[in-house]
Amino acid sequence: MSTEVTRLIQSHRSIRKYTEEPIDGEILTDILTCGQWAPSSHNVQAYSVIVVRSREKKQQLAVLAGNQQWVEECPVFLVFCADFYKLQQACEMNGETIAAEGVESFLVAAVDTALAAENVLLAARSYGLGGVMIGGIRNNPREVAELLGLPPLTYPIMGMCLGYPAQDIEQKPRLPMRAYVHEEQYHTEGLREALQEYEEFSAAYYERRTKGKQTDGWTKQMAHYVNKPRRVHMKEFVQGQGFHLQ
Repeated sequence: MSTEVTRLIQSHRSIRKYTEEPIDGEILTDILTCGQWAPSSHNVQAYSVIVVRSREKKQQLAVLAGNQQWVEECPVFLVFCADFYKLQQACEMNGETIAAEGVESFLVAAVDTALAAENVLLAARSYGLGGVMIGGIRNNPREVAELLGLPPLTYPIMGMCLGYPAQDIEQKPRLPMRAYVHEEQYHTEGLREALQEYEEFSAAYYERRTKGKQTDGWTKQMAHYVNKPRRVHMKEFVQGQGFHLQ
C-alpha cells in the first residue's frame, strides 16, 4: 500500500550533479512557501532561509563547507538558519526582553529549521528537482555568518543544493524496520542482530557504489564517525551569537 506522497518520500536519494537548467522563480517561491508550512513549536517559526544564486558566493560557500564542488555547481544553494533575531525584534516591538538562553530555545530553533528544510526538499522533488543537504555549512560557521550577513541570535543549521538531476544513482539502503520502530517502549533485544544484518547489506551497497574502494558497512562507518566529538567549535560560535546555553 502506498500513495504518490509516500512513494516520493521513500524514493529519496541525495543528488550532487545537476543540469544547467535554471530553477524558475515561481517554482522556487512555491517550494520555499512549503517550507513555511512545516510544523513549528508554538508557531515560533524560528528559522530563515538565505537563497544564494551568485556563482562567486557559491564558490566561497563551497570552500567553507569543505570543498564540496556541488555547492558551487548547483543552480540554487539554500542556507537554512535558526533565527531568534526576528523574535528579539518582536519582543522589542512589544516592550519585552527576549530570553534566548537555555537548551529549549536552542532545540526549538534547530527543530523548526530542520522541519522547514525537509518540507522544501520534498516540495522541490515534487517538481522533478534533486538536492542534497550540506551539514558542512557548519564547518566554518563564523565565516559563513559574515559572508551571509547573519545578525545575532541566528546560526546556520544546514545548506541545501537544488537543481535538475544530471545523475541516476542507486538508493542508499536504510536500517531494518525493527531497528527503527519500537512498539510501546524501546526494545533492545534483537537490536544487534538487526544491525549486523544492516552491516552486511549496506557493505554490499558501498562496495557496488565505490567499485570495491569502500567495503565497510554502516555499523563500522558509524563506529568510526561517532567515536570523537564533531564540530566542537559550534558551542563557542552559537554562544557568541547570543545563545547562552544553560
